[in-house]
Amino acid sequence: MNTTAFVTPVTLQAHGVRLVPLELAHEEGLRAAAADGQLWNIRVTSVPEPQDTRAYIETALQMRAAGNRFAFAVLDDASGEVLGSTSYHDILPAVQRVEIGYTWYAQRCQRTHVNTTAKLLMMGHAFDSLGCHVVGWRTDNFNFASQRAIERLGARKDGVIRGHALRRDGTIRDTVMYSLRAGEWPESRAQLLDKMKQHLRQP
Repeated sequence: MNTTAFVTPVTLQAHGVRLVPLELAHEEGLRAAAADGQLWNIRVTSVPEPQDTRAYIETALQMRAAGNRFAFAVLDDASGEVLGSTSYHDILPAVQRVEIGYTWYAQRCQRTHVNTTAKLLMMGHAFDSLGCHVVGWRTDNFNFASQRAIERLGARKDGVIRGHALRRDGTIRDTVMYSLRAGEWPESRAQLLDKMKQHLRQP
């Protein structure tokens, strides 16, 4: 166990959404969330297939112990239902940088306030509690929805790493890299809070 972890267990909560450290107890809920939309069939994501859900959580826990990833279960605060998962990863304490990724939600939660809320919570914790200088994101060059979502957070495109990683179907992807610096966070937070108000006003 990494006893000097930069990211330590925490629960983050706002607007009916709660982020808690991912545990094996979330296996059934995580499997059900992935089944809403059969998300594992999307080639540009890393959502686990039903039979791989436990191994997905075990891998996340191993990475937490190593100090390079901290995964959350995203819950409906009222019911405790698992809506999806997201993580801090590529955690670099020496330069006070984390990335946010491994993010996915049940299909019914997409284009709702859930992702905006989760990102606000994670970015706020990273900048305001952990003292990060930079928060980063990375995504598949063909995952255009993810790229648009990251750009709506106020992140800036740093560039593309070509031939960077394998997709689940064995093809090799280019990776698009984004980042937000601490000095840019106040404006990004204001924009996201305004977007949140718009979401919450919708019937």
